[in-house]
Formats: sequence, structure tokens, C-alpha cells
Amino acid sequence: MASTLTFDNPVFAQFAFYGTVCVFKTMVMSLITIKQRLSRKVVANMEDRLVKGQTTIFNDVVVERTRRCHQNDVENVIPFILVGVLYVLTGPDPWWAAFHFRLFTGCRICHTIAYLFAIPQPARASMFGIGWLTVVSMGVSVLMRGKF
Repeated sequence: MASTLTFDNPVFAQFAFYGTVCVFKTMVMSLITIKQRLSRKVVANMEDRLVKGQTTIFNDVVVERTRRCHQNDVENVIPFILVGVLYVLTGPDPWWAAFHFRLFTGCRICHTIAYLFAIPQPARASMFGIGWLTVVSMGVSVLMRGKF
């Protein structure tokens, strides 16, 4: 039998793929924030000014929306990755595992779109909630398999 944390294990392979998509999406949010800052000539720190005329502003609406979206990714993708590895180790049914991984990833992508384009609620909240519950579901599986 193949080791659990190898690409020979279809559950790990799925997790590695969707986990990497989520991490890359979170990383792209950094670039989007930089783009917003540059296009709006806004910096958060005096020493960050690269061009004359840039101002130090801490509450630009567009930049702050992008930063909050990025922060929300950090707060949700990290638990997904951590719990996801433990979930893979429980030997879950491959179909259900793929369902969890795809659902979380889809929710994070939709959450970002809803956040960046200010789509009215409950679009963003429902994507957050479903993604959050997906991680909870995986976590419950881990806790049920754990021994203490």
C-alpha cells in the first residue's frame, strides 16, 4: 500500500492540488494589493513612497477592501491547509475528500470575487460560511479518528 502523504494516494494528490490553488490565490491577493496601492498612489508607510506625490494614507477604501480580502484568505486558508493534512492522514473516502477540497477552494474563489467587486450580501458571507463549515467538517473527522 502506498504511503499516505505521496502523490500515489489520490486523496493527498487532490489535497495537494487544491491546497496549492488556495495558497497561490492568497499570494495573488498580495499582488492585487500592490497594484491597487500603485494605481491609487497610496502607501501605508512614509518610507514606501517611490514616486513624488504619493501620500501616506491608512484608510483608502479600495486598498483597504483588497487588504481585508487578503487578510480573510490568510485567516481561512492556513486552517484549511493545517486541518487538511491531518484529514488526509485519517484515510477519508476519496470522493468525500475531493468534495471537501473542491468545495473549500470554490468558496474561497467566489468569496474573493464577491469581496473585490462588492457583490451584495449574502454572497460573501455564504461563501465564507460554507468554506468555514467545510474545514470544521474535516476537523471533526480528524477529532473522531484521534486517540487521547
